[in-house]
Formats: sequence, structure tokens, C-alpha cells
Amino acid sequence: MSKHSLLTRDVWCVLGLPFDDIDLSSAVNRIESNISQQEACFLSTPNLNFVITTQTEPEFFQSVVDSDLSVADGMPLIWVSKFLGIPLTERVAGSTLFDELSKYQIKMEKIKIFFFGGQVGIAEQAHQQLNKTSTAMQSCGFYDPGFVSVDDMSTPNIIDHINVAAPDFIIVALGAKKGQQWIQQNRNKLTAPVISHLGAVINFVAGNVIRAPLFWQRCGLEWLWRIKQEPALWKRYLFDGLNFIKLLSVNVFPLAIYDRILRRTASFKEICHIEIAKEDKIFITLTGSVYHQKLEPVKQCFVQVIEKHQGDVIMNCVDLKYVDSAFIATLLLFQRYLVEQGRSLALSNVPKCIINILRLSSALKRFTLLSSQS
Repeated sequence: MSKHSLLTRDVWCVLGLPFDDIDLSSAVNRIESNISQQEACFLSTPNLNFVITTQTEPEFFQSVVDSDLSVADGMPLIWVSKFLGIPLTERVAGSTLFDELSKYQIKMEKIKIFFFGGQVGIAEQAHQQLNKTSTAMQSCGFYDPGFVSVDDMSTPNIIDHINVAAPDFIIVALGAKKGQQWIQQNRNKLTAPVISHLGAVINFVAGNVIRAPLFWQRCGLEWLWRIKQEPALWKRYLFDGLNFIKLLSVNVFPLAIYDRILRRTASFKEICHIEIAKEDKIFITLTGSVYHQKLEPVKQCFVQVIEKHQGDVIMNCVDLKYVDSAFIATLLLFQRYLVEQGRSLALSNVPKCIINILRLSSALKRFTLLSSQS
């Protein structure tokens, strides 16, 4: 039996979202492996727009938490990670990931792609262009649902149409929020092993939008190139930019200072202990300081609760002294798996310092707090 993904994923919380610590090459290998072994993978590629939108859209946020692989598609996320000491050292853009896969030639069979969405006629155009240019991919179909609701584009006939084409990878282009919602609603009905909302990819493949030169991408100026190509995007980028500045001043800079202060205290060196008690609910007592290097026993405990116990979970944090971004991301995934089982997670007696870390990490509102220490 394979290890639970909670043990195998190395995740970090950046601006409230969980991200896998993975580079481009490893991400390409991971997707190719999922396709080869027909293992389900919901790939999310959060960028700055994701971060800003998920602050006020719980369902959109949950779609990222529910992903099997979440990669940082945006240089601002990499800059913030470096500033906070989080090891997300490389941007993994969805478009670049797709490009690398389109050249992948380890196996004889081509990767079968299905294009879903896009502007009128673009999916068909992408379908034709991919089959002309790619050495490792072939488009096995396309579908343009038009401007209808998620329910209207999730009918059995549409799902059957996609499944009959037997794709390995479904590229969704409906606008990020709507696309993630469509994937969430239909991923268990679709037979393709890999599915992702990669809105720009369909335009790049079709050839109606030219991607920014590599220099612009590396400098974090791809947004400026996109505005040049698609002027209507300027309002979105302005809105995201202003909100990013707010997040930097209210969350990122204070968190960097607060985290450095806590790491210099004696409490940071306290040994982490975790215990499980079973009554009408599952009680987890977590004490000491918990950070990436000490996270394995905590993950093992969480997996034990998921696989061997039943009932809602209450985590007593009264003697918890410090947590880092890796713990917060792991806790988000732990809560995800509990919810999938119809269970809940609540944090009790949370010390003020932990509340501050969660709040500055944009994660406090994602958890239920029963009571707190002053």
C-alpha cells in the first residue's frame, strides 16, 4: 500500500495557500508518472490572482487545498517565499509545465490532451495546432461549452463526450474561479488521470496570444506583456497589484519580523510532543515547537487519525509555542482529509503567538477555534 499523500507531500503555506516544494523538472516527471500509471491528479497552478481571490472566496480557496499538486505560478509568490525563508525557489508556470510535457518523449505513446473551454473557436484551433506541432502530445478532442453555468456544462452528455475521447490530460480554460469549480464538481466523474485549469495555455497553443519572452518571465514582468497582448486584463492586474501591496504591508512584512523574533526565543527550542486520546471525539495534544524539520512525527499522527480513528478531532494547543509555514500547510491538508470523511477539526486553547502566526499567514480564518489563551 502506498504512503498517504500527507506523508509524501512537502507543502508550505504562502499567503494562505498550500504549495508543494517542487521544481519544474520534478513537476513534469510527476505529471508524466500520473499519466503513465493512470493515477488521478488535480493540478492547481495558483498565481497572484488566485491568492487575492481566495482571500474572499472560500470555495475557490478549497479547490486549491483539494488539489493533489499545487505549484507556484507567479514570481511574486517566489519573492514572498524567499523573503519569509520558505524554500519555494522556482516558479512552476502552468504554461511552461505544459510546454515541457509537449516535448516529453520517454515513452512511445503520445500524451492525449482534451481542450475544454476558451473563447469561441479557440479550443478547436488549439486542437488543430497541437496536432501539427507537438512531438509528444496529440489532441484527442475539444469542447466549447459557451457562456453557461457550471451545472449546464456538467451534464452527463458533456462528461461522456470527454470520457469517450479517453484523454490523459484535460486542459480547462473557463476563467480561474469557474474552471476550478467545474473541476471540483466533475473530477470524480472524469476518467482522465490529470486535469488542470490552464487558461492561458489554450490561447498560447492556438496561437492567438504570444507568450512573453523568457527574460520578461524571469523578471516577473509577464503580466505587463499580457496587458500588451490582452489590454482588457489591465483592470485585473491593477486590482491584484493593489491588494498585493496591502498583503505585503499587513501580513508579509509583519510575519517576517514576528517569525524571526520567535525563532530567537527559548520556546523555539522546546521539543515537540504529540499525543492522541480517544473519547467521544479524538483529542490531539500538541506541545512545544513544530517546524519543518520536526514535522514527520506530526504527519504520522495525523495519518493515524485519518486511517485508524473515527469522529471529529479537537487539537489542544495550550502548550504549543511555535509553528511554521510547513505545519500550517500540513494542517490545512489534514483538515481537508477529515472533511472528506465527514469529520471536522477544531483548535482549542490556542496561544496568542500561534493566533498571530496563523493570522499573518492569512490562514486563521480557515480553522475553527474553540477558545484561546490571552
